Amino acid sequence: MGIISDLFTPTHEGNLMKKKYIVTPGPVDVPPQVLLAMAQPIIHHRSPEYTPIFKEVNEGLQYVFQTRNPVMTFSSSGSGAMESAVVNLLSPGDKMLAVVGGKFGERWADIAKAYGLDPIVLEVEWGYAVKPEQIEAALQKNPDIKAVYTTLCESSTGAVADIKAIAEVVKKSKAVLVVDAISGLLTTPLKMDEWEIDVVVGGSQKALMTPPGLAFAAVSDRAVALSKESKLPKFYLSWQKALKNLEKDTTPFTPAITTTFGLQAALKMIREEGIENVWKRHARLASAMRAGVKALGLQIYTKDFGPTLTAICAPEGIDGKAWLKVLRDKFGVTAAGGQGDVTGKIIRIAQMGYASTFDVTTALSAVELSLSDMGYKLNLGTGVKAALEYLEQNQ
Repeated sequence: MGIISDLFTPTHEGNLMKKKYIVTPGPVDVPPQVLLAMAQPIIHHRSPEYTPIFKEVNEGLQYVFQTRNPVMTFSSSGSGAMESAVVNLLSPGDKMLAVVGGKFGERWADIAKAYGLDPIVLEVEWGYAVKPEQIEAALQKNPDIKAVYTTLCESSTGAVADIKAIAEVVKKSKAVLVVDAISGLLTTPLKMDEWEIDVVVGGSQKALMTPPGLAFAAVSDRAVALSKESKLPKFYLSWQKALKNLEKDTTPFTPAITTTFGLQAALKMIREEGIENVWKRHARLASAMRAGVKALGLQIYTKDFGPTLTAICAPEGIDGKAWLKVLRDKFGVTAAGGQGDVTGKIIRIAQMGYASTFDVTTALSAVELSLSDMGYKLNLGTGVKAALEYLEQNQ
């Protein structure tokens, strides 16, 4: 059978029907309301029908990013918004600081190199978040740095940076602050205007509960002014084109209309819950997950962890790649593996976006059963019990 057929055809192991779950840090499970919204008939993106939809989406994104500034939408993965934040702010020969503490921090540096820039790289040990004083020292050493590129949540490790404190440091310099919030947006508090962040980028497939395909760049007045001076090549990702069209509640190029329908529904759900409650829910679920992991005697890889995901070290005698395969193929639970130097050494589980209590207990049950199936000795139910106790005590 083909992939599409397999998604809708029950599969059996013995007499058991396998139900599939996804607990990766993106893409995430999508709510029925969002899927139904995406089933609407297609409309033209220059029609009177589409304009109010896109306007509502823009206002919802401003709420999510906690900004009154423009939030541009690109039909791409989140990496498209990251690339836009390089090519629209810098010119050949400019200095930029790229904070690298994982695979996605590396992406900032890789994008810069692709455009002929020579980024100053601030290396941070994997599992840890960059400290504000490290950025401050780099800026003092290189006062002509034009932009600082960092990450809210490094989803390859789960480390979460103190962006508020980092913003305090950067605003004392001449540099603008750019934050990759693709994985951290809505899981972790982020207040763009209040903290005076210049650029925040995001993606639809994370806590925004929408399928992949949309990327966002929220920009301050300083960032817009700097973009007018940029000399790096750009066309599809041009902020000037996007901002000009945003004034008319449209986009310069054909947007992902169906995905925008879904995002409209997701943003309604987020506003109904309230962003403070969204932040609290993610923190509560992540804490419950970690309580369960620790009760099982397993080690959490991340030192500066936050609410986005839990990175679990594969216990002695267990290969991380094989563990992922057992989780997926035998128990129907798709988690994420390690990247770079931690490939095969960790698995990553998120309760992100459309997630509640039973997403935690399901994931922990799968962790317990898969490890037991692989011969690892543990008392089944220990992790689930600890998670439930935490959730009950922290309503």
